[in-house]
Amino acid sequence: MTERHQPALEPHAFWQELHAPGSFPVNIGHRNFFPATLPGGQQLRLPIRPLADGKHALASLIVNQAGFAVLDALAQGLAERLAPFAPDVVVGLPTLGLTLAAETARRLGHSRYVPLGTSRKFWYDDSLSVPLTSITTPDQIKRLYVDPRMLPLLQGRRIALVDDVISSGASIRAALALLAGLGLAPVVIGAAMLQSRRWREGADGPDHWTTRTVGCFETPMLEKRPDGLWYMPQG
Repeated sequence: MTERHQPALEPHAFWQELHAPGSFPVNIGHRNFFPATLPGGQQLRLPIRPLADGKHALASLIVNQAGFAVLDALAQGLAERLAPFAPDVVVGLPTLGLTLAAETARRLGHSRYVPLGTSRKFWYDDSLSVPLTSITTPDQIKRLYVDPRMLPLLQGRRIALVDDVISSGASIRAALALLAGLGLAPVVIGAAMLQSRRWREGADGPDHWTTRTVGCFETPMLEKRPDGLWYMPQG
């Protein structure tokens, strides 16, 4: 069974609708979208983005373009996974992680959250920043900042670090370095989507940050076969 008979979605139509559990088979060849399964069993169609090698592809999520019902479901699902760690404050990663972090903090009963940023305000301190690269903008090297006015909200608190998607792990590693420079470490790291398993590479011990990472759902690295469709890896 494949998606051959499924109508293709227009680009603006992705991430707008949740579907009932079991609406789309997963272990088949995919042409246009990959159906991710959320914690409650609902499915979300994600566009397939081929990688440069032409042989592999990833399912994509852009959370600030998602429909409100989808965003609500992702924030609620992530909040439920973060709650057992009893975080005092949610720290959000720019840019797309900020949308999810704010909504997740609300569902945890928090009155605010702490956004990190890549835009340097004149009162910022360069010593409170680290270099930042992103898989979606690999040719741009920015800096990740914490507003010095936010430091009292972080010191001595149980921190949940939130991004929209964890793919290569570069953004998370930058945020961890920034927090480490302040003598801080998150008790948990969360994302809506854990994209493939590349972010797990390079684990450096039993307490590596990957052991403290949770997500609403995971998506695999897809492989192209001779029929031109994208499949989950075998084995």
